[in-house]
Amino acid sequence: MEIFKNLYQYRELLKSNIKKEIRGKYKGSFLGVLWSFLNPLLMVAVYALVFPYIMRIKTDNYLIFLIIGVIPWTFFTTVMNQGMISIRMNAGIIKKVYFPREILPISVAMSGLINFFISCIIIILFCLFGGVGISWHLILLPIIAIIEFLFVLGLIFAFSAINIYIKDTEYLIQFIVNILFYGTPILYSTSLFPEKIRWILYLNPMTHIIESYRDIFLYHRVPATKSLIFVGMISLIISIIGLGIFRKLEKGFAEEL
Repeated sequence: MEIFKNLYQYRELLKSNIKKEIRGKYKGSFLGVLWSFLNPLLMVAVYALVFPYIMRIKTDNYLIFLIIGVIPWTFFTTVMNQGMISIRMNAGIIKKVYFPREILPISVAMSGLINFFISCIIIILFCLFGGVGISWHLILLPIIAIIEFLFVLGLIFAFSAINIYIKDTEYLIQFIVNILFYGTPILYSTSLFPEKIRWILYLNPMTHIIESYRDIFLYHRVPATKSLIFVGMISLIISIIGLGIFRKLEKGFAEEL
């Protein structure tokens, strides 16, 4: 496929962009990359103190349950927020130099994936010191992470391109993502909902992804095969459609920026 040929041909540019995304995010801050660990931990601390009392949640190992949901969600939202503006933020170089434009959103998604794998150290430490332990099921982590990567990459392909033509796109999507947080079983288990309406939660691909992470980290079991195949296919389709939208709209980037 042309995209893989372009990525190989411009692999040095891709590498440098990924490094720039990882280093530049916290450039100038005192703690630097440590914020990749501190942000999800601070979120977990707030939710763990407040949410159980609001919802009367009684879940075993709730702190671990919570952090396994928050860290993948942080990966998703960080890539969404940075990816949607990746084209606009590089307007200067786009107008001056030719290179495959898809490298920009791909760089954001790949840097997010690397940060996510690093952040998984936090989950493992919580599992070990929280008495849950770890199991061989962790070998499935890259599969689930790649599915999430394809899902969010497809979204930022589409929305980063649309955002060039419709400036309010990023604000609308940020609002939807914020609402979606409460429609994803991060703070609660899907079992809290009656079975007859639980299917609504499973329309959200992130529900399948979060539950798959919990299966391998917390419950030490293989994720539901049908669920994982379903969300894998959805993610692949979204990434292909997103790339198609990006390719269609990229012709007018220079004029619109």
